[in-house]
Amino acid sequence: MKPTSFRQPRTIRGRRQQGFSLIEIMVVVVIVGIMAALIVPNLMDRPDQARAVAARQDIGALMQALKLYRLDNGRYPTAEQGLEALVGGARAGGAQPGGTGQSYLDHLPNDPWGAPYQYLNPGVHGQIDVFSFGADGRAGGEGSDADIGSWTQ
Repeated sequence: MKPTSFRQPRTIRGRRQQGFSLIEIMVVVVIVGIMAALIVPNLMDRPDQARAVAARQDIGALMQALKLYRLDNGRYPTAEQGLEALVGGARAGGAQPGGTGQSYLDHLPNDPWGAPYQYLNPGVHGQIDVFSFGADGRAGGEGSDADIGSWTQ
């Protein structure tokens, strides 16, 4: 008996090694760089935009609680009582005559920059104003430093 021999697989002539050339890699790197230059600036503004949206939502919730307070008490909290009146009558100096002493919020939120929301009664832009000074914590400003208030809802 003849020993069995294993055949070597045939090689295809003219077949060359596969891979990317330096020019192809450089073209891809340039395209990725251009895309990053266009996209990254848009992503950098997202945290500021998210904070502004969160502030508007908080102000909307505070305005709703203030409207409920007015329905129960016949008026908005005074400037001295402030937004603390929404957390409960006992914490805000006691219930007013004819008031319910009810809690309209579990707790008072701070604005997304960590400062308390501001409350004016009477307001400058309406009967009452609830607002945040924005990122800089001062009145006025532009962009992320702009005031966000109930008058912009």
